[in-house]
Amino acid sequence: MNRIRPFRALRYDPARVDLSRVVAPPYDVIADEERGAWYARDPYNAIRLELTRDAADEAASDYGEIARTLAAWQREGVLRRDPRPALYALRQRFRAPDGVAWVREAFFGLLHLEDYASGVVRPHEQTLAGPKADRLKVIRASRANLSSVFLLYEDRGQALARELAPVFEGGRALEVPVEEGAAHVLAPFDDPARIRAVAERLAGLPLVIADGHHRYETALAYRDECRARAGGGVDPEAPSEWILACFANAFAPGTLLLPIHRLVKKGSLPTPEAWAERLPGWTRREVALPRAEDVPALLALHLAPLRDRHAFALDDASGRLALFSRPADGRLSVRAIHREVIEGVFGLDEEAVRQGAIDYPKDALQTARELRRGRGLAALYLNALTADDVFRATAAGELMPQKSTFFYPKLPTGLVLRTFDGSDA
Repeated sequence: MNRIRPFRALRYDPARVDLSRVVAPPYDVIADEERGAWYARDPYNAIRLELTRDAADEAASDYGEIARTLAAWQREGVLRRDPRPALYALRQRFRAPDGVAWVREAFFGLLHLEDYASGVVRPHEQTLAGPKADRLKVIRASRANLSSVFLLYEDRGQALARELAPVFEGGRALEVPVEEGAAHVLAPFDDPARIRAVAERLAGLPLVIADGHHRYETALAYRDECRARAGGGVDPEAPSEWILACFANAFAPGTLLLPIHRLVKKGSLPTPEAWAERLPGWTRREVALPRAEDVPALLALHLAPLRDRHAFALDDASGRLALFSRPADGRLSVRAIHREVIEGVFGLDEEAVRQGAIDYPKDALQTARELRRGRGLAALYLNALTADDVFRATAAGELMPQKSTFFYPKLPTGLVLRTFDGSDA
């Protein structure tokens, strides 16, 4: 059983800052060269609570500056603590990369930390030691959750959506514009009966980590450190036993799961004959690819209809797009492609991938452009997984290859924060 409870969030005071200028993307999607622009965007931008201005300073930093910044913003009244414990409903209006408008609803609350072995919280991808060590320095210095993990639950009947709908109609909802046609609406609710109803609906459901595996595992490590300092005793209500989380229905229309494409940077590009030899049982056909800008439309026309097969499209910047497919065999397509194509054709094992042999541009168009700028040997375009794929794999305890899922849009940093000083209860 998962345990969810309300908390008194730290939030930006909209009378002191322009909210649209202080929220930021998650720290792990901000490129090193973009940090300066986010720092310059506003002196109170949330990036200052997550990253050093210069990526080169990260390894040596103890993140004491983050702790000092967090304390200063509270003293100045830029960050204010809400008067009563609440859950925070979130409605995101946004456009997908193809221009279609969507709405995603979710809510923020505190989740009691559980080891993966319990099956309450389920990971779907492996983590790396370096990012976890970095985030552990942040949590030690700040004693806070400065951004949220993003968790998915299964509610095919949309029951929880009906429970949350009235919350957005109250007078406490606050809108945060982020770009043309997109906005976040945050609506706290502290009615005990509604909080209890929401928590009880989710209590028996497993939760799948969509984004934030490193943050979740870092929180577990910090929890264990705190337990050790306390002599090994466990106080289930201690601040370190809980984590800030955002919960969304994986099967709601606005929970989009986009593909993550692969830019192969190392290895060698096989000849057409070698492709045929190394991929027996796969069919291949080609279509003309005049420009990088044609890739998204061609994938929609030729790759998307192959969703019920293992399939990918190969782009080697030759002016032709090769489409490969074979019958599905019960495995996730992304796993079959990693084993048979990335490893079997390009000779890149898991260690080579961890060492940077593959890059993951943000979308198909950027992947095509990066390839044509000479930053890779070939691009592999994939179809997206489905929510059913993710839940089926995690129920079986299966971990997917790195960068198998892209839940869109990403959760912003800065809407709600939570500290470990005990004042959030």
